[in-house]
Amino acid sequence: MLTIGSRGSALALWQASWVRERLEALGEACRIRIIKTTGDKITGVPLAKVGGKGLFTKEIEDALLAGRIDLAVHSLKDLPTELPAGLAIAAVPEREDARDAVVGRPLKDLPGGAKVGTSSLRRTAQLRAARPDLVVEPVRGNLDTRLRKLAQGQYDALVLAAAGLLRLGWQDRIAECLPLEVMCPAVGQGALAVETRATGGAKRVCRKLDHAETRAAVEAERALLARLGGGCQVPIGAHGRVRGGALELMAVVASPDGSRIIRRSLTGPVAEARRVGRELGGLLLKSGGRVILEQVYGAALRAPKI
Repeated sequence: MLTIGSRGSALALWQASWVRERLEALGEACRIRIIKTTGDKITGVPLAKVGGKGLFTKEIEDALLAGRIDLAVHSLKDLPTELPAGLAIAAVPEREDARDAVVGRPLKDLPGGAKVGTSSLRRTAQLRAARPDLVVEPVRGNLDTRLRKLAQGQYDALVLAAAGLLRLGWQDRIAECLPLEVMCPAVGQGALAVETRATGGAKRVCRKLDHAETRAAVEAERALLARLGGGCQVPIGAHGRVRGGALELMAVVASPDGSRIIRRSLTGPVAEARRVGRELGGLLLKSGGRVILEQVYGAALRAPKI
């Protein structure tokens, strides 16, 4: 019997159940264990102000290392680029839509002064660049909570990951999916990570759920993020995809007020996904990304030297 560790939100449980069903189809009996994380306990403060890495993963990874669970299912965008010693990403299943979605009304239909909810620095910066006349305010909570706040009139629109809405069958809530050129997604957005101990039977079984093209794309994105020295709550976006046998990677670094957005892209061999990510990260730093990131986080960010 394999024990799957998961957060307790509706989306997290959907994701864990999705993995369980596929493992059971391979003949593995599974059960889900809910684990509350630090990020789940902090509901009144924007995550960007909390700081730190692994807000939604540390307690689950601790349980994995202690042997209380055999695997964990994460939204890949929540997983720090450096894993604890002894753990590995055994599988990255095929990705759902990586784009950000507007719930409420399409961006172009929102009047000046409309209140848009998001707690992401990345989304905030790109929203302000696209529509500087909007009022962007933080919103916390799981999908249910955020949608309830929208229905109560606390916001005129929300920007959320399309993947979560699609997975829960709430595609009718989406007013529009924003083009990648307008809203570059978070690193790993739309993808799942199946994390296990670095050795053992659980890893061998879970590897069967891996999707090679998605794995290459997110490895490039995560290598880029590591090169920039950032975590999941920094004003950085990246999106990779395999097309025509090549890996295409685009990325942005944005100032929080949206006044400056640096966009760059790079194409390279699929087999060299991590190198492509590191190279594009270096290009962003040289093009002004280092200055933006140091302004946001100060010299303590310690971005890698070029």
